[in-house]
Amino acid sequence: MTDNDTHHHHRHLPPDPEYTAEKLQELLIQKGLVDEKTLDEIVNIYEHKIGPQNGSRVVAKSWADGEFKKLLFDNPTEAIKSLGFHGRQGEHVIAVENTTETHNMVVCTLCSCYPWPLLGIPPNWYKSDSYRKRAVKEPRKVLHEFGVELKDTQKVKVWDSTAEIRYLVVPMQPEESKGLSEDELVPWVTRNSMIGTGLPTKPK
Repeated sequence: MTDNDTHHHHRHLPPDPEYTAEKLQELLIQKGLVDEKTLDEIVNIYEHKIGPQNGSRVVAKSWADGEFKKLLFDNPTEAIKSLGFHGRQGEHVIAVENTTETHNMVVCTLCSCYPWPLLGIPPNWYKSDSYRKRAVKEPRKVLHEFGVELKDTQKVKVWDSTAEIRYLVVPMQPEESKGLSEDELVPWVTRNSMIGTGLPTKPK
C-alpha cells in the first residue's frame, strides 16, 4: 500500500517518456538497427496475445473456481503461472480483492511499473504525471472521473507498484454474471477493472 517513506527501486523516466521512445524508435529504424515490421509485431503481441485478456482469464477463473481463487491469493505467482502467464515484469504479482468494504486501486508513483504479461502495454494515462500524483492524493476524485462511484462506507486502498512487486485487482463479480462459465466470464473483466479504475462490464 502507498507509503511515501517506502524506498522504491524505480527507474526514473524523462518528463515525456512516450515522446522519447518514439524518437529513439525513429533513430533506430533510420540507422537500420531494428526492423519496423519487427517492432510492429512486438506491439501486436503485447496488445493481442500478451494483454488484458490474460488478466481477464485469471480473474474469470477466480470467480468460477474457488480452489483457484484461494491459490491466487495464497500464492499468486504459482496460480498465474498455472495458466501459462509469466514473463518479465510479471515475476512477482500480488492479487488484491475488491469487496463491499474496500475498493483497491493501483498506481506507480515514480514511473510506470505494470504487470505486462497480464495486462499488456500500460495505457498512457497510467504513465502520466497527473495520474501518478492524483491517484494517491485524491483517489475518489480520480475514480469519479473514470466513472467509478463508490459508497461513502467503502474505503479506497491505493497500492504503489514497484520494480519488485506489481498488483492485480480482482474486482467483485457482478451479480448478473454469477452462474456463467469461466469462458463466458472472461469478456466481463475489463483492463481498468484490474487496475481499479473501472468495474466489470457486461459484454455487448
